[in-house]
Amino acid sequence: MWRAGPESPARGSQWCARVVDSAAFNGAVFALILANAALLGVETYHGVSGRWAQALSVTEHLFIAAFTAELVLRIAAVGPRAFLRDPWNLFDLLVVGAVFLPMVQDNATVLRLLRLARVLRTVRLLPHVRIILVAAVRALPGAFGFTVVGGLLVYVYAMVGWMLFATADPEHYGSVGRAVLSLFFLMTLDGLGDAVRAGLEVSRWTILYFGSYVLLASFLLVNVLIGVVITSLDEARELESARSLRPDRAASPEDREAEEQEEREVREHIARLRASLDQLEASLPTRRRGR
Repeated sequence: MWRAGPESPARGSQWCARVVDSAAFNGAVFALILANAALLGVETYHGVSGRWAQALSVTEHLFIAAFTAELVLRIAAVGPRAFLRDPWNLFDLLVVGAVFLPMVQDNATVLRLLRLARVLRTVRLLPHVRIILVAAVRALPGAFGFTVVGGLLVYVYAMVGWMLFATADPEHYGSVGRAVLSLFFLMTLDGLGDAVRAGLEVSRWTILYFGSYVLLASFLLVNVLIGVVITSLDEARELESARSLRPDRAASPEDREAEEQEEREVREHIARLRASLDQLEASLPTRRRGR
């Protein structure tokens, strides 16, 4: 009678790892996610959803079963601890597992939101999209600083613009709020020529006002924001490279044996080098006495 030996779980884990890492598996999961998104779109048509309600419900249950089986394979491939260390795995577990909660099943709105969140799971299957998303998250602190500095700059120039053009151009500078809105659009250089011509009708010195604002807001601050985003992209690429090289899965018995053999050879080589150094040190006084 066959009995499961200690190597059976390891073989099962290796088989699951090969399946999860295969291009066919990831392609199938990607197709399932897209099909699930298409199903959500079909359900928005009342005629279709009313006529094919039973078929759509069965299809949704099949999607749930498929995504659950995918999660089980991923957990078996890396182990529960390694699985929970990955934020993307936690997101998948939340999106797929929350469907089984009674409180979620009774709330149609939350259930639809969770089904819609499955579409975001395509990010984990597309490394380049994942890099962009991670870069966007890492750029948030720098973007917050940019927003604070940019807000202060726009507010100061809005107050100056209100003092300069409140009477001549009340439509754009009649209040601080209107001035802020006008300068916000001016940051994109939209309508800059008209604004400069209207300012020259008030005074030729207003060219300094618009010139300094465009230099600081459109050129300096925007380039700083671009630099923050590029730096975040580089950091996200490094994190993705480190993630792809990280040994999440347990090594096979053959790999562990090879590593142990290599470690023993290194230790033996170090021991021989130490013995050679000891012999060399012992021979040095003898040579000196012979001289």
